[in-house]
Order: sequence, then structure tokens, then C-alpha cells
Amino acid sequence: MKKMIALCGLCLGLSLGAGAQIRQSTLLTFLPEQYGKVELDIEVKQSYRNPYAQEDIALDMLVTAPSGKELRLPCYFEKAGQGKLSYWKARFTPQEAGTYTYAFVLSKAGKETDRSQGQTFRAAASEGRGFLHTKSDWVLVFDNGEPFRGVGENICWESRDHDDSKYYKALHELGDRYNYDYLLENLEKSGGNFFRTWMCGWNLPIDYRGPFNNRRYVESDEYYNPSALQRMDYLVELSESLGLYMMLTLGQGGFTPDHRGVASDSDEFFGKPEARVWYKNRLRYIVARWGYSPAIAMWEFFNEVDNVQHRHKGGPIDGRKITDWHAEMSAYLKQIDPYEHIVTTSISHRDVEGLNSVEDIDINQKHIYNRTDAIPEEINRYVRQYGKPYIIGEFGREWDWSKNFDDFSDEMDIDFRRGIWYGVFSPTPVLPLSWWWEYFDARGMTAYYRGVRDICDRMLAAGRGSFEPLEVQAGRSQAFAVRCGEEIYVYVFNPQAGIAVSDIEVTGGDGRNYVFERYYPSSRQYTEPLNVQEKGGRLVLEDEVLGSTCEMLYILKPLS
Repeated sequence: MKKMIALCGLCLGLSLGAGAQIRQSTLLTFLPEQYGKVELDIEVKQSYRNPYAQEDIALDMLVTAPSGKELRLPCYFEKAGQGKLSYWKARFTPQEAGTYTYAFVLSKAGKETDRSQGQTFRAAASEGRGFLHTKSDWVLVFDNGEPFRGVGENICWESRDHDDSKYYKALHELGDRYNYDYLLENLEKSGGNFFRTWMCGWNLPIDYRGPFNNRRYVESDEYYNPSALQRMDYLVELSESLGLYMMLTLGQGGFTPDHRGVASDSDEFFGKPEARVWYKNRLRYIVARWGYSPAIAMWEFFNEVDNVQHRHKGGPIDGRKITDWHAEMSAYLKQIDPYEHIVTTSISHRDVEGLNSVEDIDINQKHIYNRTDAIPEEINRYVRQYGKPYIIGEFGREWDWSKNFDDFSDEMDIDFRRGIWYGVFSPTPVLPLSWWWEYFDARGMTAYYRGVRDICDRMLAAGRGSFEPLEVQAGRSQAFAVRCGEEIYVYVFNPQAGIAVSDIEVTGGDGRNYVFERYYPSSRQYTEPLNVQEKGGRLVLEDEVLGSTCEMLYILKPLS
């Protein structure tokens, strides 16, 4: 009973004196636990012009973890009260188990004006894995040390009311099917664990007034659109419930005169000091409201920033300006994000001078269409050149939505499958993310991720996150091989129009005898083990037969 009374007292929070500007804080989470959201309400008495502008007013939560680590978490404005009263919220995720001490700091015009008394809560230990961080070119790692590879696709927006596809307009407008609920649940059921999604003018449009080409959102003159905020809250909670991790593309936001009016075009957006101040406030709000969630694997500033650079009506924007913007914003994001989320941005196909070398960009990425066979070399080239992990954030057989994909549907499917496997055998922590999620869903291709995920999980378990590329030859077929622990994995794809018969030779024998299994990704079936021949230090699978544009996985295991 005493324990229950103490907890209830903690939840009631602390009321301060009448002269205090931070009037009261209330801990809403009844039983805090490690890697779980801890939510607090804070009541403030202070005048302001814009509660979303930190240069006007800002509230932060100062936290001391059980280890003694000190954290600073931005809080976000929720609503106005009577007079000078306003209500704020803090969302915090403990990354350690034990007792936390916290206080709130109020700033006005950049200067601290009030600080609350210290309070405590205790976070119970949990079996959660925590937040994702970079570890190597091949894997990410959770707070608890468990390795992770992303397997999934782009689900960049929910159905729009009016789609501009020439042949698939009706398909893309299926609102009762192509929504986060269906798409994410189907992805998780099919073995996916990762997806990429956008904040833009028609999807999660948090700082757009409208009108919206999406009936899920309601026009509003409020600073942040209430319907978009609610949908983003829901997306985070849904992702958490499904165990999915997202790359959240933040975009430029509604910076134009039609919305915020901070810049007239993209050139001003990148270079105008006032626009940079506005974007930092946007980042602060996003981190304060959703940064608590481990389901957000990484923040992505831009989708294809080179296309933004080159579509400017005044001519290409100076790439140095874009790189400088990314350097400033990524450093700021690292400063305000206590969870150290991964930070990235993307190009379509044209590198921006200096962008791949920005210190606080953790992962570089690009998009590849119509040349999926280039994926392995592109990943390896960028990793070698810049010393950072690399992701293919979009890929596909075709990017042009004015074409009828059904005219070459088999090629679309083949390209989908091999692009994913190229990623499995390349030094990338997230496998290439396919585009055209509605089209592939309608063709039943989402289920293919299950077999890929099975192999990825097995690789991670066998090597505990280690991957060693090996040399392999398979005649005229494409072949890739890696060692994970004691197991060797080989992928072979026959791009020819006829049956391929060849030996598969892997350099990597260690003098032991091996057996191999064939694995069929679509059916998720293994064959019975067969002996591997050893010839001059090479492991040889003799006279393997592979059909036209077919693929096969081989798993080689040493005999004990």
C-alpha cells in the first residue's frame, strides 16, 4: 500500500510557488520502464508570441540517468491556457534501468528564466532492445547490443484522393487498402522489419495548411496541423506495436508563402538565415514529440536533394549551400536528440559536392532505377570512398509512372527479387528498398520478404553481426558469397535467357569438410544436405543447374 501511495503521489507531480514560471509538472506514466515512453505534462506561466519558436520561448527537461549521464530533452507546446498559462509536454524514453533525476528549464529570448526543483522516477528493467545506431557497413545495432539489418520497402505515403498515374490511378486511390494499417501489418506479416515514409504536402503534412490531396487531413490555420500530428502519433504507435522501424523523411516542410512564408523558393530555403532558424524549430518540435520512439530508426532530411537542386527556376542551386545546410542541420539535430538517432539524406543520381563527407550525416544514400545490376558496385564504391555505411533508399526496374508496368511485369518481379538479394550480399545495413508498393502488393510480391528475412536472421545469428565477403565464381551467372561465423552463404542469379549449368566455386575453404543446402526463397524450403567438394583450397558445388532468370541460395556448413 505504501508503494502504491508513493507512485500516485509521484504521478500528481510537483506544484511550485505562486512566483514560479514553471507552475507544475505531472508524471503521467504509472510504471516507467526501460525503453518505454515516459510522458509528463508541464504547466507554464509566461507570455510568448510564438510557442513553437525557441528564440521566443523554450522548455527543456534536464535528465540525469542512473549511470550519471546527463541529457537535455526538448519539450513541446501543447495548448494555451487562460492568461499567460500554457501547457507543455515531455516524452522521454529511459535507455537505462534505475533511478532518474529530472528538472525543467524555461528560457525566454534564449536566456534561462526559471528552473524547477528536481524530481525522480525509477525505470524498471525491460527486455526491449532500445534505439538503433550505426555499427558497421553491414549492420546497425540496438542499445542492448543486438545486431539488425533492415528488410523492407518504401511506403512513402498512404493513398491519395487523386493519383496521377496513367495506368494505376484506380489502384493507387484504394484508400481502404493502401493505408498504414494494411500496408504495415502486411509488411510485418511478410517478414519485413523496416520501411521508409515521407512528411510532405499530402502525407503527414504537419506544417501545411492545405488543401490536401488526402482526405485523412483537414485544412487548418494552426501552426502545426492537428490532423497531421494525430496521424503521425498513430503511425509511431502502430510501428511500435508491429516491431517495425522507419526511415522518416522530414523534407523541407511547408516553408513557402502559402504556408509558413519563411522563404520564397528552395534557394532561399537553403541560404536565408531566417529559414534556417525556422527549420531548426521544426526539428526541435519533431524530436520533442516523436524522438522518444525507437520505431524511428533514422531521420532523413531530404528525398533526392539533387532534384531539388536542379529544378530551381533560377538554375541549379549552389551545391556548397546545400552541403552547408546539411552540415548545420545535422549538427543541430545531434545536439538536441538525446537518443542519438541515425541521420541521413538522399540523392537521386547526382552527387552534391561535399555532401557525402558531412561529419554528422551517419549514412549516405542514393536511388537507383533501370540499372539494378549496379547496386553491389555502387554500394561498395561509396563505402570505400567515404568510409560510411551506404543505403539504396529506392530501386526499381522502372521509375516512369507513365508506362504500363504490366507490359513487362515479369521483369519488374525479377528485378524486385534480385535487387533485395544484392543488398543481402553487399555492405549495407538496410537492404535496397523497392518502390511501387501498391503495384507489388497487388501482384502478391510482399510475401517474398519472408524468405529474405529468414536468411538475414540466420546470417545475423551465425555471425553475430559479422560479414566477410568471399570470392565466388559460377560460370556466366552472377554470384556473391559471404561468411557469417562458420557458415558460408552464396547467392547465384542466372540473367541469361537459357538454363545455366556450372560449378560454383567459393574461395574460403579452411581444410574442413563442408555440406551445403539449397534454399528456395519463395517457398522457404531447404533441400537435404549434400557434400561439398574441396579442390585446391576452393569449395566446389559441382554442375549446379539454374533456370533462366532464376536464383538460388546456398548455405555451406562445416562438418563437426
